[in-house]
Amino acid sequence: MKTDLWKTENSHIVHEILTYLAEHPDSSDTLDGIVQWWLLERRIEHQIAKVKEALAELVNDKLVLEYQAKDARVHYRLNQQKHEEIQALLKQRSK
Repeated sequence: MKTDLWKTENSHIVHEILTYLAEHPDSSDTLDGIVQWWLLERRIEHQIAKVKEALAELVNDKLVLEYQAKDARVHYRLNQQKHEEIQALLKQRSK
């Protein structure tokens, strides 16, 4: 088994490519296509999950409000009643 693949500087990219190919075994593409589509798609999927988690935390802490708009999708907005608390959190973070 090629365990040395995981010890290289590019191990995260190796993992991303192999994961994509394992999920899409009939795929093939150029270098540009792999970068633009395969890796970007996986990063976007990962980011969506992270953003969803972060929004859930913010909603749970009542810093952000979620509501269903006329388009039937969930939208998010600042909780104006928590504006000063948010400013303090941001100021604290920037220190």
